[in-house]
Amino acid sequence: MREGINSPRLPTPIGPFSHAVRDGDRVYLSGQVGQDPSTGKLVAADVAAQTEQVFKNVTTVLGDVGSSLDDVVKVNVYLVDMADFAAMNAVYAKHFAQPFPARTTVGVAALPMGARVEIEVVARVRA
Repeated sequence: MREGINSPRLPTPIGPFSHAVRDGDRVYLSGQVGQDPSTGKLVAADVAAQTEQVFKNVTTVLGDVGSSLDDVVKVNVYLVDMADFAAMNAVYAKHFAQPFPARTTVGVAALPMGARVEIEVVARVRA
């Protein structure tokens, strides 16, 4: 049974999508950018600060469904500049322990709001 989830602690999605969709024991998060929930604007322009905010946003949505970063099984990372990979990866590495989730990183032409990074995850939901 598919259930749409919108966190009351994040800005309302600006398009026809949910922050996440729960399907059985999995939750699929829409991509998150480094948007500060209190202002609705991107945090600082550097990719490290944006990546840190992305993980705060992802953690918020996961928490709303009783999950956490420890339950993440797949991550997709989108970067507008692959030269930002090392900075993004340094922040990323602080948020996951072994066994690490599977991950794909893709270079893209542009992201919403002028973001430098967007991250989406798939996680298990604890009963």
